[in-house]
Amino acid sequence: MTEAIKSPIVLLPDAGPLITLAYADALDLLLKPGWSVRMVDMVQHEVTRNATPTSAKIRRWIINHSIPVFSTRAFQSYQAARSGGEVPPRKANLGELAIQEVMSDFALAVPVTTGVFLFEDHKIARASFMLPDNCRKISTRAWLLFLEGKGWIDSAAEIERAAIASGRNFSQIRFPP
Repeated sequence: MTEAIKSPIVLLPDAGPLITLAYADALDLLLKPGWSVRMVDMVQHEVTRNATPTSAKIRRWIINHSIPVFSTRAFQSYQAARSGGEVPPRKANLGELAIQEVMSDFALAVPVTTGVFLFEDHKIARASFMLPDNCRKISTRAWLLFLEGKGWIDSAAEIERAAIASGRNFSQIRFPP
């Protein structure tokens, strides 16, 4: 009997979940399932470019865990416009666009890679975000419930409360409803 080959799973967090988990001192929860965690260059730039309550914490976490960073055309275009003295493209949604670019590449990868897009922005939940068949999107809240359901954390609500108590304005939108 042949054993089915599992495709590798890569977790791609957007800025919102990184910020929320940093506020809750819970970035390591991204590593709980044992999947590969990767950053997308535009998202890394978004969460570390300015001094914020979480930027240094996220930067250290990426370095301490040697999180690989995917290069994207979206970020290269953004950087080229900035360095060329042009008005750079609007930053809004560039992180999501860069993640979508990486996930489109996953659709063509051999072996097939399963991409999991971790998001928080309620606009993404409602948007028509093109996902290849081998990719999924999951909200921060659903991610925490997944971890709780697996027994990897005691309480998803406890993590949410920790983020809010530390100053995070956590989305009240629940996805999926």
